[in-house]
Amino acid sequence: MVELVLGLLVSGLLWVCSYRALCLINARCSAEWNCRLVTAAHGVLITCLSYKNGFIDNRWPFTDPGLPNTQYEVQIIVLCLGYFMFDFSWCVYHGTEGIVMLTHHCASIFGLTAALILGVSGTDVIGVIFGAELTNPFLQLRWFLKETGRYHTLLGEINDFLFISLFAGVRIGVGGYFFYTEWTNDRPLLLFKLGGTLLYIVSWVFMLQIGRFAIRKYSRMYREWRMKSSSHKMKVSHSNGAFNHVK
Repeated sequence: MVELVLGLLVSGLLWVCSYRALCLINARCSAEWNCRLVTAAHGVLITCLSYKNGFIDNRWPFTDPGLPNTQYEVQIIVLCLGYFMFDFSWCVYHGTEGIVMLTHHCASIFGLTAALILGVSGTDVIGVIFGAELTNPFLQLRWFLKETGRYHTLLGEINDFLFISLFAGVRIGVGGYFFYTEWTNDRPLLLFKLGGTLLYIVSWVFMLQIGRFAIRKYSRMYREWRMKSSSHKMKVSHSNGAFNHVK
């Protein structure tokens, strides 16, 4: 237990020091800019570490939930928990996030802490973290593109499409299958099942918000395309008409 506490302290200090270093390096940037850089770095790092756990080490959350944690899983959880404690504190202090995001952070902290204390379900908790963090870098890139005036570019369109597709496919589609396998397996404890249910509900709340955004965005793009197409046809028609009158 002492090792876990020390590990969490080191992890928390790592993320805090990273943030403070960025604030010194990017003194002209806002606090949110630097915090989002840390968030993006965490998303990429945890996604890669979680990928190794599931796809290389074969700790498959769909078939192996509720098993005792491996040392590697403990290290991932400690690193991730330190970040969430830092980010939750930052969000509360700066008041940048609403109740849904704060609920997501609280549920993540609860699940990670329970996995550490009880020593089980590291595989399923890390599987959930993988699905959640996979889309995070795209979300942060979207914010940076908007802040720098590059959102309405080809990169911005590709990033939005990838973010929406991955969120719907992974967090809702694959997440729904994992939700089913977690509840139908007798090994995971009830509190992990309930925690996973809360996170899946939060994902659906985010999905509804993203869905409304996607409908507005692509409906507008479709209308603009129709208008441009109609305008082009009219110009071609007028050009042909003028050509036909030429003797």
